[in-house]
Amino acid sequence: MQRHYGLDWLRIGAFAILILYHVGMVFVPWDFHAKLPGAWWVAVPMMASNPWRLALLFVVSGYASRALMIRNRKPWRFARQRSLRLLVPLVFGVAVIVPVQPWVELGEKFGYPHGFLHFYRHDYWRFAMLGPIVLPTWNHLWFVGYLWVYTLVLALAAGLLPPAVTAAAQRGFAFVMRGPALLALPMGWMVLVNLALFPGARETHALVDDWVAHASYFPAFLFGYALARAPATLAAFVRQWKPTAALALAAYALVAGIEIRWPGNTMPPPWGNVFAIARAVEGWSAVAALIGYADSHWNRDQRWRPMLTEAVFPFYIVHQSIIVLAADALRPLALPGWAEFALLVAATVAGCWAFYLIGRAIGPLRPLIGLRRHASRRTHVDPRPALV
Repeated sequence: MQRHYGLDWLRIGAFAILILYHVGMVFVPWDFHAKLPGAWWVAVPMMASNPWRLALLFVVSGYASRALMIRNRKPWRFARQRSLRLLVPLVFGVAVIVPVQPWVELGEKFGYPHGFLHFYRHDYWRFAMLGPIVLPTWNHLWFVGYLWVYTLVLALAAGLLPPAVTAAAQRGFAFVMRGPALLALPMGWMVLVNLALFPGARETHALVDDWVAHASYFPAFLFGYALARAPATLAAFVRQWKPTAALALAAYALVAGIEIRWPGNTMPPPWGNVFAIARAVEGWSAVAALIGYADSHWNRDQRWRPMLTEAVFPFYIVHQSIIVLAADALRPLALPGWAEFALLVAATVAGCWAFYLIGRAIGPLRPLIGLRRHASRRTHVDPRPALV
């Protein structure tokens, strides 16, 4: 498979939005590990990406997984390669990067009295509850854990199913997903998940009991995997990106209007269903529009792309811990909200770049932050970065 530069750029942009989104979580009334004074209206701009950002990442990850499956040729080789690239940084992240997050949260919300070293030595590895938090935890790294599980399921299916079955499934996908069904079926499934199968359920990110998340993200992952060998579907995204973008904006306007009228969870029941349907329409319309735009306008290389593509995974690993620590440090200063937001963004970007540049320069650290042990001698950048 030829590399799709447009999806590389889309993945870079999606993770950049994710960093801004998690900075916004510090100010929005929703639950988060560290909080600064905010306002209800902060939720309104965050809902511009909330319904689609994770689904898009799983679609792109599924597409990349198809390329890696072809490159490795055998499903077991694919599973081994992905396990090394995902599990090593996941374990490192849980052991080294994440612990500051529950420490700050316990101190801020529940009055935990001890310093970080005491917490890490005596409480973090208890494998039990401390207050409402299960320790140890993976927090934002749940995405990596879910992606690894989906990868294993995919490799198992590819190894057990007869080639004729998988070929027929691919042909069926290509036949169906090129007309109106390209929008209607995913939207209908998202509405079904939220209104019928798991009404009122929230994602837990605990893997074993998170059926609403699996029902949303595993199909998105499989969609991306099939999309990589469905040029007609990709062409349909390109043809439809303008109307789907307009539909996504219209659905977001409805979502934002309902949130402004009934902030938080105060909306009456009929409007709650309208809100859920509008989020589903916004979610898949945005994914479809972004993929179509990326294929038609961004599918070209640029000298910064290899480094940015490589940096995405290390940025993802460390960014939330930087945000939580920086927010905790800013709390006593009581700065204006705009200054706190600007400082959080600046600290997060600077910290992520330092983490990436230092980690990639030290051979033994590279696998721990999601990079191959050896970089290209010519570019000093991983020629085949981990596609999470």
